[in-house]
Amino acid sequence: MQHRFDGVEIPYGAYWSTPFARWQGSLQHLHSLELAAHVAKAELAKRGVEADNFDYGVLGFTVAQYRSFYGAPWPLYQLGLKSVAGPAVSQACATGPRALLAAAAEVQLGMASCALALCADRVSNGPHLYYPAPGATGGTGASEDQVLMSFSTDPVGKHSMLQTAENVAARHRISTQEQHEVVLRRYAQYQDALGSDRAFQKRYMTLPFPIPKPNFKGDTGTLQGDEGIFGTTAEGLARLNPVLPGGTVTFGGQTHPADGNCGLIVTTPAKAAALSSDPRIRIRLRAFGQARTELAHMPEAPVAATARALENAGVTIDQIKSVKSHNPFAVNDIVFARATGYPLDKMNNYGCSLIWGHPHAATGLRAVIELIEELALAGGGLGLFQGCAAGDSSLAAIIEVTDR
Repeated sequence: MQHRFDGVEIPYGAYWSTPFARWQGSLQHLHSLELAAHVAKAELAKRGVEADNFDYGVLGFTVAQYRSFYGAPWPLYQLGLKSVAGPAVSQACATGPRALLAAAAEVQLGMASCALALCADRVSNGPHLYYPAPGATGGTGASEDQVLMSFSTDPVGKHSMLQTAENVAARHRISTQEQHEVVLRRYAQYQDALGSDRAFQKRYMTLPFPIPKPNFKGDTGTLQGDEGIFGTTAEGLARLNPVLPGGTVTFGGQTHPADGNCGLIVTTPAKAAALSSDPRIRIRLRAFGQARTELAHMPEAPVAATARALENAGVTIDQIKSVKSHNPFAVNDIVFARATGYPLDKMNNYGCSLIWGHPHAATGLRAVIELIEELALAGGGLGLFQGCAAGDSSLAAIIEVTDR
């Protein structure tokens, strides 16, 4: 059964991303939701998009921030959408495409005509949470460091996310050398986005990016681009040992935590043409697919999610021109290519989360934005985003770029 979003489009150019900054780096002092509002306000003004266009908003975030209970209405009000409401969504690393789906569904159902999807996270300075337990011995409650514990301990299997990659590497006999070959390819693809003074990234990113003060009154400096990118060579990777004893995954074969945010407009075809920076380009959402794989085998999940997205769109993998993945481990891309037959070297042109980092909610949405721009440069076609998420789950999206 096919599930399409015939009444939903993304206006070309109506999206943006901050550079991603390394963990405990240049954005660590900024409240992620306030920063998302600050950036969105400037980006909408830059595009001449007025607040009265919007009647719905979605906020995606995964790491608790001070007063974040209020969800989407808070940043929406701060950026000028004072009469616009909507939900906050969280699906671990799949939060970005989930926010996109939430916005698209609302427009497709006719419950909204123009939605703003914001995705923001600050993985730096993760909160320490305490949960009271009056019935426990002495009334002592439970506590957690939200970010670090989530990385290290699955609540069901008690394993780390890194262990899921090792489990998949062992099952599919993926060596450290094969992983490092993928890392070198992904690093080279990212360099293509930096050519001609970061011409590709400047298609959707304001650079240099002004770093605001914590009170958002003035700036403290600028980011020339993504912060925390590791210079990668075959010789450097060869010196790395696997992180887990007896394992295969090195620090070079996995992504790094980061801070940053993205925004994207989802609307009707008529409004999309009006809000587009180039009305000749049409961006349609064709389908989504969700899946969950075996416990502690997270990198395998995108294969099943992709199959469902392709079925829902009524297309095959051979019809996909470009693929973007959220690949927290090089293992992800290897398994996907083996299972689907999609060329490993052809995936993730211009960059991916393996290289530019992982601020959870914003990660997938930035990949979708880059997918759109890659397809636009290539003259259009079908694109696939797929990525894994905590809980051995995945979400995939198929997007089509054509001439209007």
